[in-house]
Amino acid sequence: MEYENRTENPLGVLPVPVLLKKFAVPSIIAMLTSALYNIVDQFFIGNSVGALGNAATNIAFPLSTACISIALLFGIGGASAFNLAKGRGNEEEAVHCMGNAITGMVVLGCLLLCITQLFLEPMIRLFGAPDSIMEYAKTYIRITSLGFPVLILTAGGGHLIRADGSPKMSMICNVTGAIINTILDALFVFGFGWGIAGAAWATVIGQYISVMLVIRYLSHCKTVDLKPKHLKPAAGYMKTDVTLGAAACSNQLAMMVVQLVMNKSLTYYGGLSSYGQEIPLACAGIITKVNQVFFSIIIGISQGLQPIVSYNYGAKQYDRVKKGYLLAAKTGLTISVIAFLIFQIFPRQIIAIFGNGSEEYIRFAVSYFRIFLFFTFLNFIQPITSNSFTAIGKPGLGMFLSLTRQILFLLPLIVILPFFIGIDGILFAGPIADGLAGAVAVSLMHRELKRPEYQV
Repeated sequence: MEYENRTENPLGVLPVPVLLKKFAVPSIIAMLTSALYNIVDQFFIGNSVGALGNAATNIAFPLSTACISIALLFGIGGASAFNLAKGRGNEEEAVHCMGNAITGMVVLGCLLLCITQLFLEPMIRLFGAPDSIMEYAKTYIRITSLGFPVLILTAGGGHLIRADGSPKMSMICNVTGAIINTILDALFVFGFGWGIAGAAWATVIGQYISVMLVIRYLSHCKTVDLKPKHLKPAAGYMKTDVTLGAAACSNQLAMMVVQLVMNKSLTYYGGLSSYGQEIPLACAGIITKVNQVFFSIIIGISQGLQPIVSYNYGAKQYDRVKKGYLLAAKTGLTISVIAFLIFQIFPRQIIAIFGNGSEEYIRFAVSYFRIFLFFTFLNFIQPITSNSFTAIGKPGLGMFLSLTRQILFLLPLIVILPFFIGIDGILFAGPIADGLAGAVAVSLMHRELKRPEYQV
C-alpha cells in the first residue's frame, strides 16, 4: 500500500533517508532549473553580445535576487507554517497560511514590477552600471521585469507544492519553463538575431508557462482544499508566514545589498586597475551564476529537509529532526567538496563556456574563482542550519544566521579590504566571510542539538 494512502502522514513514519531523498532530489532539480534560467541567458548573451552583455545581466541580478527574496518570504514561510500546523493536526490553520502566502507573493510581485518599470534608469545607475552597458541593461531589465510576479509565484509556489507532499510536481513546474526558455533562447538569439532582448523574452515566456502549472496544482492540492476564501489576507496568518519566512528572505535581501555594493566596488576599483570597469563586472556576473548552480544543490537539500523537520518537530519526534539535519549536513559537505575541487582545478575551462575574452579577462576570472570561492567546501553549513532553525519555529536564530555571511562579515570586508589592497581586497573578502559564517553556524546548531529533547 502506498504511504500516501495511509492515515499516518509519511513525514512522521517513513525512514528519514528515504524522506530526504524523496523531497530533496526534486527540490535540487527545481533549484538547478531556476539557476539554469540565468546560466542559459549568460551563455547565449556571452556568445552573441559578448562581455558587455554579460556585464549587463550582472547589473540585472539584484532584481532577480529581490524576486527570490519575496518568493522565499512567503514560499518557505508559508510552507513551514503549513507543515507545522499539519504536524499539530490543525488543518484549517494550514490551508489559511498557504492561501495568505499566495496572496502575499502576487501583491508584492506586481508592486516590484511597477517600481522597476517606473524607475528603471535610476535603479540601473544605483546598481553600478557604467555608460558602456546602460542600454543593454535597460533592454534586458525592462523585458524581464514583466515576468517578476510569475517568477515569484513559481519559485514560492514550489515550496507550497512540496509542503503539500508533491515534490515531483514542484520540479516539473520549474523544469518545463527552463526547457522552454532554453529552446527559445537559441531561436530568438541565434535564429532571429534578437540579441539580449531575445534572451529576455525567452526567459519571460518560460516563466509564464511554469506559473500556469503552479496555479493549476494549487487549485487542486493533494492534502487540503484551497478555496478563494483562504486567499483573503488575514493579519494572523500573514504574520505567521512572514515570521517563518523572514530568515530566508533576509538572506536573499542581504545578497542583493552585497551585490549592489560589490558591483559598485568592482566598477570603481576595476577602473583603477589594469582590468578596467567592464571586465570585473562581466567576470563576477558569470562566476556568481556558476556558483549559483552549486548553491542550488545545497539550497535544494535544505528545502527538501524543511517539511521533514517542520512536521516532526511539530509532532515532537525530535530524534527524527536530529537525524534529518545531520544527514542533510553530511550530504551538503560531500557536494561542497566536489564543487571546491571543480572551481580550483577548472576555472579557465568554465569561463570559456561563456564566450572569449582578453588575457586580462581570463586572468581576473581565474583569480575570482580560486580566491573568492576558496571556502566553497564550508558553504553548505549556513543555509542548511539557518533553514532548519526556521523550520522548527525559531525564525530569530534562522534570520541571524542568514545575515552572518552577507551583512555581518562580507559587506564590511568588501568595503574595508580594497582600501588596502585594491580590487584584490574584494576577492579575499569572500573566503574570510565564508569561514566566519561557517564557524557561527556550527556553534549554534551544536548548542541546539545538545538540548534535552534531542538526547534520545
